[in-house]
Amino acid sequence: MVDMDWKRKMVSSDLPNSPKLSSKLHVTIPSPFKIVPVSSPISCSAPALCSAYELYLRLPELRKLWSSRDFPQWTSEPILKPALQALEISFRLVFAVCSDTRPYINHREWNRRLDSLITKQIQLVAAICEDEEEEGISAEAPVGGGRSSLSLLPQLATWRRSEALGKKILYTIDNEMSRCKYTLGLGEQNIAGKPNLRYDAICRPNEIYSLKDNPYADHIDNHENQTLYIIHQILESWIYASGNLLNRIVSSIEEEKFEKASNDVYLLEKIWKILAEIEDLHMLMDPEDFLKLKKQLQIKSTGKNDAFCFRSKGLVEMMKMSKDLRQKVPAVLAVEVDPTGGPRLQEAAMKLYARKTECDKIHLLQGMQAVEAAAKSFFFGYRQLVAAMMGSAEMNATASQESCDSLSQIFMEPTYFPSLDAAKTFLGEFWSHLG
Repeated sequence: MVDMDWKRKMVSSDLPNSPKLSSKLHVTIPSPFKIVPVSSPISCSAPALCSAYELYLRLPELRKLWSSRDFPQWTSEPILKPALQALEISFRLVFAVCSDTRPYINHREWNRRLDSLITKQIQLVAAICEDEEEEGISAEAPVGGGRSSLSLLPQLATWRRSEALGKKILYTIDNEMSRCKYTLGLGEQNIAGKPNLRYDAICRPNEIYSLKDNPYADHIDNHENQTLYIIHQILESWIYASGNLLNRIVSSIEEEKFEKASNDVYLLEKIWKILAEIEDLHMLMDPEDFLKLKKQLQIKSTGKNDAFCFRSKGLVEMMKMSKDLRQKVPAVLAVEVDPTGGPRLQEAAMKLYARKTECDKIHLLQGMQAVEAAAKSFFFGYRQLVAAMMGSAEMNATASQESCDSLSQIFMEPTYFPSLDAAKTFLGEFWSHLG
């Protein structure tokens, strides 16, 4: 039971016609809201499985490309480089799908899904470039006058099988980059005559293309092998970009640059949603060919929570870092955690929400909760995807020795932000009494 009289005084000035509230108004909150350490149910699979996953995707070689700093003065390079490389690998997926001559493949839906996925990636790249300009650092971006001569996109826009989609992608780049001071330089019209990003020097398409074959390409006769390989290379590229973005979010909060941190948490939310859309591409793979490939690659569950996604160390770390954003809530609210479990944080959050004088902080806290929702949605969707692709028996195998498997625990565990949740519960109860 918490007395709400101070909150009535705080907000009543905004409601001149509101009925008089009793100074004895009390609100009952179900279950106490205390910040307690919550053990994360997510952890990597066995080291051998993780190593096999990394070798299959040639991640050590990709990491060298993601992490290279060719333009040290360009502060956005650690995020934009792997993002552009994910985009280039997506062009390779378009090429692979359009080259697939199997008569039973749903090419129409593949084209629609790839159009949607690439559009969302271009939108995210454009948003990163826009935010960079707001920080006054766009001059550091490496730009020039020439277009890319190494990207696959210009070829896709002229090849008969992919021409329509390729031209649509070029139009999307023109449209989404319209608010930026430069464009990507992939063959888009660029009527405004803006400088082109030095795409080839940043993305290194020729080196990306040199990794087009996985270690099993020469002795596994299954077209889905190439599809699975490319899908997960796109996934891992965005995961790497998100790690650098999360580091930047933490630094911005520590430096009290809350507007910048707010912009970045919403970019992180979009990455989680892109990861979900990438995973959904599995539904377009042929069921029998995919299950045959699963056997050929020896992908199986052992009853010890070996969901395939947990073989990605990057994904596991991304989830943990996203969850650890909750540790920055006290810094945002400028309040220390009450060691006795008192309502200090939720009261500070209520004042912040009601007074609306520090909007950047409100946007940041809302963005943090949006990231939580997107991350939990990803793992919920992944669980349903596994059941749809491999059968429910495969999904149930991971829970055979536990009351609940880790995929389920992730989206069923309590909120990562109990203080914010409590503040909104209080406010909701308070305003419900005004009617």
